[in-house]
Amino acid sequence: MFDSPGFRTFSSPGRTELAGNHTDHNNGRVLAAAIQLQITACVKKTGDNIVHFCSPDFPDIEIKLTDNKGDFDLQIKNEEKGTTKALIRGIAAELHKRGCAIGGFSANTESGLLPGSGLSSSAAVETLIVRIFDSLYADGKLNAIQIAQISQIAENVYFGKPCGLMDQIACATGGAAAIDFVDPLNPVVKKIHFNPAEAGYSLCIVNTGGSHADLTADYASIPAEMKSVAAFFNKTVLREIDKETVLSQAVDIRKKLGDRALFRAIHFFDENVRVETMTSLLIEMENAASNADKQISFLNYLNLVNESGNSSCELLQNIFPPNNPKDQGISAALALTKDFLRKQNLQGACRVHGGGFAGAIQTYIPTDTLKAYRVCMDEIFGAGAVTELKIRSEGAIEIK
Repeated sequence: MFDSPGFRTFSSPGRTELAGNHTDHNNGRVLAAAIQLQITACVKKTGDNIVHFCSPDFPDIEIKLTDNKGDFDLQIKNEEKGTTKALIRGIAAELHKRGCAIGGFSANTESGLLPGSGLSSSAAVETLIVRIFDSLYADGKLNAIQIAQISQIAENVYFGKPCGLMDQIACATGGAAAIDFVDPLNPVVKKIHFNPAEAGYSLCIVNTGGSHADLTADYASIPAEMKSVAAFFNKTVLREIDKETVLSQAVDIRKKLGDRALFRAIHFFDENVRVETMTSLLIEMENAASNADKQISFLNYLNLVNESGNSSCELLQNIFPPNNPKDQGISAALALTKDFLRKQNLQGACRVHGGGFAGAIQTYIPTDTLKAYRVCMDEIFGAGAVTELKIRSEGAIEIK
């Protein structure tokens, strides 16, 4: 079918967050990478304004982009909130607003992304849909940043989830990248060479089996509380102030906003600095004159991965749902990983992955002990809990 006349093939990767847990929505820095797990689509352009979007894991979707008069119908529809329909309509609306041509297509998709693993299947779907519209109707003129921004608007405004821009940029750009959102309309994206195998390590995701359902309010509380601290100083986001300023008013912030808001602000400032240092260490590793020097840089990098994980646990507080303390799969995976590394007398790292509260952790395990680590995790979380990640150089693309 993929070779049939009139059909075209598209692909968009998932992403892994390497550093910068919940910093992008406050104009912070992040370090992220596209991965080999992907969503693919076999697509055919149609002569109408109807989008057919089919997936083996979900009911087929049909969405008409025009009303009965033939005019585009791209307004927000409350009944579509939280659905793929909302993403498609929102993407079409933003493309139309920007003067891009849009129209109908039929897409049969297949996803290799692990559900609930924090690999950003939503951003992969969004960037895939933008790339399809763009290639079919606008000759592929949009760049990666534009694709990411259109995707984010659809998720924020139409889908109803207040996400940052990191996921979409990583999926649209490909490879590993350091991203600075100091100006969110013009984020600075710097490609970074990243290959843990060069230091003898495997980058993995451990899926704890937790569900992300009903966690939107928990995710939304993080940017809301961070921005409430910024608003305390008459600013919009935390990037506009510094840690010392916040700490100087800690007593009043605690009284007015509560302890958690203060802790989350401190996490933002510390994590922002960590991203910058971790980026420098990866550049240092790439330019190292010897394997020994590479190893030193990478082990210093791993120390900061662990610091990031500890900050998410203690300050950001996104390792289990606050309203369901019995569901602590992420906490269990982190504790078991640390225990495995300690018993084996190994240097490694682990941290919460993605939005948190449920889902997956990210680990760096010496490759020669990966088999034993799989056995350890599978006993607790089920067969296939551990997935090794590889960095994919391409972002959302049409395969030609």
